[in-house]
Amino acid sequence: MGRKIVMVEDSKAASAVLKEVLEAEGHTVLHAADGVTGLALVRREHPDLVLLDLLLPKLNGYDVCNALMRDNLTRHIPVLIISTLDTPESIDKAKLCGARNFMKKPYDLDTLLREIKRLLPKE
Repeated sequence: MGRKIVMVEDSKAASAVLKEVLEAEGHTVLHAADGVTGLALVRREHPDLVLLDLLLPKLNGYDVCNALMRDNLTRHIPVLIISTLDTPESIDKAKLCGARNFMKKPYDLDTLLREIKRLLPKE
């Protein structure tokens, strides 16, 4: 059974490939290219998982994650941060804002897919 995933990622190339792979696995993937649109999309769609970049136009990934975790309607949705910002500080900050995990870009697709599967709610 496919799940609904919101991807907030400003890189068209990165999001297109991942969207294609996830849709091939039966998931519905909704995409936003900036933080403000991403936040609105999550609030409207109530997805099963959010894939979130940190370096985004308009509103960065930390702010999006914090806003989701402060909202009773969205705080239960797992957030996986996928970013090139992989300093210990940024990883700590990602966990502090409520993200379930952090993956470095460029990522290994198989590893990322395993993590997505792990974070998606079970049937």
